[in-house]
Amino acid sequence: MSFTTKPLNFNQNRENKIMKKTLSVFLIFSFSISLSIAQVKPRARDLGVPFDGATGQYNAITDVKSVEVGYATLISGNGKTAIRTGVTAILPQGKSFQGRVFAAWHTLNGNGEMTGTAWVEESGGLGTPVMITNTHSVGAVRDAVIEWGVRKSSGGNYSGDLSLPVVAETYDGFLNDINGFHVKKEHAFQALDAAKTGAIAEGNVGGGTGMIAHRFKGGTGTASRVLEAKLGGYTVGVLVQANYGTRQFFSVAGVPVGREITELLPSVGKETTSLFPFDRKVGGEGQGSIIVVVATDAPLLPHQLKRLVQRVSLGIGNVGGRGENSSGDIFIAFSTANATEASKDAGLSQLTMLPNERINPLFWATAQATEEAILNAMVAAETMKGLNGNTVYALPHDRLKEILKKYNRLLEKK
Repeated sequence: MSFTTKPLNFNQNRENKIMKKTLSVFLIFSFSISLSIAQVKPRARDLGVPFDGATGQYNAITDVKSVEVGYATLISGNGKTAIRTGVTAILPQGKSFQGRVFAAWHTLNGNGEMTGTAWVEESGGLGTPVMITNTHSVGAVRDAVIEWGVRKSSGGNYSGDLSLPVVAETYDGFLNDINGFHVKKEHAFQALDAAKTGAIAEGNVGGGTGMIAHRFKGGTGTASRVLEAKLGGYTVGVLVQANYGTRQFFSVAGVPVGREITELLPSVGKETTSLFPFDRKVGGEGQGSIIVVVATDAPLLPHQLKRLVQRVSLGIGNVGGRGENSSGDIFIAFSTANATEASKDAGLSQLTMLPNERINPLFWATAQATEEAILNAMVAAETMKGLNGNTVYALPHDRLKEILKKYNRLLEKK
């Protein structure tokens, strides 16, 4: 069978080319617009939430030079097999770095897990990426980080910097089929390989995908602070995986938002038969956890980083966290300064150190950035329906603005 067509004349060809070109431009323009809309999410500052302190370029942990963040986000299925989880990777010195940086960790309440912290405490160093996932996937992610490191290393023998990775968790079993063990090593690889500098996503992404904060939708958030030049010009960046807190204490810029918005509580799906370890109130009073990672370029030694990371608790307290009995509130801080010296295995190290008398502004910056990172996570998070039809609602932006205005705390745009 054959087909024949009449040739188009010159004018018809020209008209068709113009139409195709116009259509192509229109489609590209439309796609760009929709892509921009999909990518741009408001942050807490965009809603008029007032904060103290100056931010870095991206208001993110990646404002600390060389820090990279990557995600693997798993969202699929419904009902009993709903997958709402993922992995977050924070690389202190990028993907090519194989040394260590000075570090310290702290726990406000220990109903949670962060592997590798015994060696961080003992050595004062961090030689692996920091990973965050769900509670039942810590082992899979830990093993994956070791394999990823071995592939990049010329060695292969035991090393505390390689064999004892830092992997933390928060529980997402209300929205995610957590006992399905859906996070595999390839997802950890994806998060590590996707790590980048610059602006990063927030809300329902990475390890924060299925999280709940103050009984609103929680997730991943980030923020930064930059000190004035006369104070050293140092940067502090924070990333949180927020899955904690009661509604009654939820506060934004000192305003009792949790007492103003008493509805929009998580709803239990008809298929749900058990909420273990949650009660029927979904999360009870303060059940859940929060993981916080603090990065700075200030030249702090491990004992100073220990002091710094303890100030995370103050930022959480400002939002309404109280370190309740069943909450895992675990934090780690590292400094990208002195990285070469911290990695030496021969000779004497020549270190720089910020005097303790100049550390207060870094304490303030840590608390401020932690507070803002939590609120950025909640503002970016979207309502999510997950396991067995269970649903967690997003913090309503319009209501938040109304409440801030009621208390004269809304920062009006000029």
